[in-house]
Amino acid sequence: MPEIRTNRFKHDLGRRQMLGLFSTLASPALTEMLAGLGFDWILIDTEHSPNEPGDVVAQLRAMSGQPAEVILRPAWNDTVLVKRWLDFGVQTLLFPYVQSAEEAERAVSATRYPPKGVRGVSGSSRAAGYGLIPDYFAKIQQEICVIVQIETPQALDGIEAIAAVDGVDAVFIGPADLAAAMGHLGNTQHPDVQAAIDSGFRRLKAIGKPAGYLTNNEAEAARRIAQGVDFVGVATDTLIVTRGARSLLAAVKGG
Repeated sequence: MPEIRTNRFKHDLGRRQMLGLFSTLASPALTEMLAGLGFDWILIDTEHSPNEPGDVVAQLRAMSGQPAEVILRPAWNDTVLVKRWLDFGVQTLLFPYVQSAEEAERAVSATRYPPKGVRGVSGSSRAAGYGLIPDYFAKIQQEICVIVQIETPQALDGIEAIAAVDGVDAVFIGPADLAAAMGHLGNTQHPDVQAAIDSGFRRLKAIGKPAGYLTNNEAEAARRIAQGVDFVGVATDTLIVTRGARSLLAAVKGG
């Protein structure tokens, strides 16, 4: 009989540092390949990427048995969307643009069955082994991980209250939208933006809440890793492909 899969990402969160990538190209083959390279997690993005439900399920299957854990970012903090991802078998969700403790509470509620939340009930979903996991409802909650994403100065101001919401397992600081909200669109490396991010990580560390981050800047990735950020995204699949292709083309032309 099938069993509920252990969420290694959740159980390792705060115990060891984990490195990962963002999957944005809706390619099960590419996601499968990247997941086998030694990264701890791969985030399947549905906010800014063409990852539709069928694409997500295909990538979940492709990553089955791979060492990397799956994180999924919904397009929005929406109960209906979250219900579908959970029923497909996603166990870790990164909720975008959480602005307040109330919004964080709504995110958590979407991942809990009544009476603790509002998640719809289906015993025949892919997550429940198509009905073959009889104790799914009793055991699944210990494997669900909720991460909320801070993307504005307003959210940064209330980061302790957001982080303190029962059921929030980690807080992720999103530099691109934060930079835009601070008046520095496209410049995440602006000193004011970096100072705000540093402050956010210091405050999270002070209250003992695991923190996450994504950067395509290798020097900053190294700095965040040295800083002790708990889980760091060091690239997107798009960046890896374009950088590799450009490097190859330059080498061939140079030769």
